[in-house]
Amino acid sequence: METAYVLVKSEMAHEMEVMSDILKIEAVKEAKGTFGVYDIFVKVQGNTSRDVEDAITKQIRKIKNVVSTTTLSVIPEQDKR
Repeated sequence: METAYVLVKSEMAHEMEVMSDILKIEAVKEAKGTFGVYDIFVKVQGNTSRDVEDAITKQIRKIKNVVSTTTLSVIPEQDKR
């Protein structure tokens, strides 16, 4: 299982609708609103790194009112659950 965390910045006043759309994505396991530079913190998991990459690039980034994303990939050897 591959895991990445995504920091999402959305258009002002559209955070809740963006989060709602993000939570509809199958690979998204968790999403939380945050204060600061980023608006939403997202946990993405997939069977392969390609699955995770596709969820981010082909789904999350294409959501209306998403301004930018920053992806933090988990180092598999250090993924202690």
